[in-house]
Amino acid sequence: MQKYYYDLHLHSCLSPCGDMDMTPNNIVNMAKLLGLDVIALTDHNTSLNCEAAIKVGEEVGVLVIPGMELTTSEDIHAVCLFPTLEKALAFSQYVDENRIHIKNRAEIYGRQVRMNENDEEIGEIEDLLLPGSFIGMYDAYRKAKEFGGICYPAHIDRDSLSILAVLGEIDPYCGFQTAELADISKLDELKKQHPILEHMNIITCSDAHYLENMRDAANTIELPELTREAVIEYLDTQR
Repeated sequence: MQKYYYDLHLHSCLSPCGDMDMTPNNIVNMAKLLGLDVIALTDHNTSLNCEAAIKVGEEVGVLVIPGMELTTSEDIHAVCLFPTLEKALAFSQYVDENRIHIKNRAEIYGRQVRMNENDEEIGEIEDLLLPGSFIGMYDAYRKAKEFGGICYPAHIDRDSLSILAVLGEIDPYCGFQTAELADISKLDELKKQHPILEHMNIITCSDAHYLENMRDAANTIELPELTREAVIEYLDTQR
């Protein structure tokens, strides 16, 4: 077993709130400079920039896990990760077919730019990616599993768009084995309020929308090998 530095919640310029400097090359190379071993690209309700990031990661030696930050029907954010690009894209297509479609107003929300591995623009998503999907929080984990991936609640310590802010609890019925915190210093207090966290994997990630918000390598997960499958198995195993 070996410890690996991670950040499993990053947004690219495909997210309307993501800075245009958050290109596949910039994200992966910044991760390399920061000393990260594994990252996940988790744009809002889409995985369409993951292919480019994976290709860059293979070149520079950073493992990139394809994923997304799903917005559930309750307006809760959940991170979904997949062992292969194909499975991530299949889930991305499913989410696209099961979400609210309204036109993006780039002058208000920001552009939603698809890029290739050379940071060249190859398209733009016209419909706003921020609105909720038709997938409920109680179904999110099982739906991600159907596509070969996992799902867990994002930034549970925040006052909005989090499972605790909206539902007030993490129901065991949801099936989650992992919970993400934005501020790990809040963990002890949250465990007192929500004992279920004692039995879950706890991770903390940057949720970076800007390069300067990406964090130095500080948080680790212990794995038998550095593969997407090993990361996902770790996050899907009850402690």
